[in-house]
Amino acid sequence: MKIRALMVGVLCAGAVAGCGAQPAERAPSADLSRISSVKASFGPAFRVTEIAPTGIDPKVLAGQKLPDGIVFQPASCGKFATGQLVPTGTAGNMSAVSAEGDGNRFVIIALQTNEAVPVVEPGPDCQKVSFAGGPVHGTVESVEVPKIDGTKTIGVHRVVQTVIDGKPRTGEVYNYSAHFGDYQVIVSANPLVLPDKPVAPVNVQRARDLLIAGVNAIRQ
Repeated sequence: MKIRALMVGVLCAGAVAGCGAQPAERAPSADLSRISSVKASFGPAFRVTEIAPTGIDPKVLAGQKLPDGIVFQPASCGKFATGQLVPTGTAGNMSAVSAEGDGNRFVIIALQTNEAVPVVEPGPDCQKVSFAGGPVHGTVESVEVPKIDGTKTIGVHRVVQTVIDGKPRTGEVYNYSAHFGDYQVIVSANPLVLPDKPVAPVNVQRARDLLIAGVNAIRQ
């Protein structure tokens, strides 16, 4: 971009007729605090909490950490399978809404990072990745995600199975994210484990709708 601007300046300076100024590409802008507007989509059956704009909390944004020694299949898909929502050490600001109800937990996060976070895409060979190591095994799968103008979106479903105190345990989470410039909206959705109640399926359509609503809410 700098070289192009310099060339334009040189050509204009040497031309007989004057040149108009080249318009700069407008960087995306957003208001993180407006993510709070998605609270209105949850009815009285949900317990809703809010994180006001603050510095990025690594505990909130860290992906599921798999133990060392995990083997992936296909073997070349480890980078996608272990991808974090935001790389360790990323600085910036965030705001979030969390809602629990109907057997599900939804967390909607808006953030601005000190630099654009690269999107780890699965590629054609890593649409579904299995992994195993010791008592842990599971899958990481690319899932349908809405297309939103001006953003790069990705959806991932993770299932982790293990054994705790001799009993099998299964955890799953859907992560949907939209990237535009140095901004992101992330929606995580997982089932709640409630006493004496069957585990409810994750309402993935609601999660996808929340991604669209979150981007529309903060983008200016």
